[in-house]
Amino acid sequence: MKFLKLLLLLGLLSPYLSAQNIKKTDNQTLAWIRYYNIFPLTEKWALHSEFDNRSFLNPIHENLFVIRAQGRYRASKLVDLGAGFAFFNVNTQNPDIDPDFSIPEYRIQQDVTLINDIAKITFHNRFQLEERFIEKASRTELLDTFSFALRFRYRLQSTFDLWKKESRSLKGTISDEVMFNFGNDNKRNTFDQNRFYIALRYHFNPNLGLELGYIKNFQRRASGVDFYDRDIIRFTVYHRIDRKF
Repeated sequence: MKFLKLLLLLGLLSPYLSAQNIKKTDNQTLAWIRYYNIFPLTEKWALHSEFDNRSFLNPIHENLFVIRAQGRYRASKLVDLGAGFAFFNVNTQNPDIDPDFSIPEYRIQQDVTLINDIAKITFHNRFQLEERFIEKASRTELLDTFSFALRFRYRLQSTFDLWKKESRSLKGTISDEVMFNFGNDNKRNTFDQNRFYIALRYHFNPNLGLELGYIKNFQRRASGVDFYDRDIIRFTVYHRIDRKF
């Protein structure tokens, strides 16, 4: 746990420790709208899929679109395992720039999540590794080559009931996630980003819920000295297919 605390602290402090070298920080406001589906296969296996559209709000402009699918295995009450694939279609990272093409990214991911219940609060410690294949581009067109990078992500998340009656409930979520890049094309931005998240989720029943949350995202750009400082509103529809075993 000491290592995890140190890793999280380094992620939170890295942008500020390098403040004297910052040339530019772009403040941006975005809205992320997501549909998240859970399809149980057996009592321990499930298929998770999501569709996520992310847009800038000032000015209004498409940022990117994500399709993700992963298989998850509940190894025990305390351990959850997952592996999957994601496709990102990135339009632009600057709402004032509208290129004639979008940049594709293909991503493979694996994670181990440790689950603990303490005083009616559920804690998730997620350790995730991603293999990222991003098509390179000039200012005017896509190039026929890809960059490759590994990214390590650690997220500490807590969820808890605020209200519960029969099949309905209101839950709160607080999380913080830090990410680090590794690879020849990412030597100047080993620290990638930090995301702090707080949200409320209302469940009409155990299989359908709506979540509204806020993300504070601080991300280092590829230059290694410039940053994005993003305020993000996230709306999610959670849908679990009800199956009897």
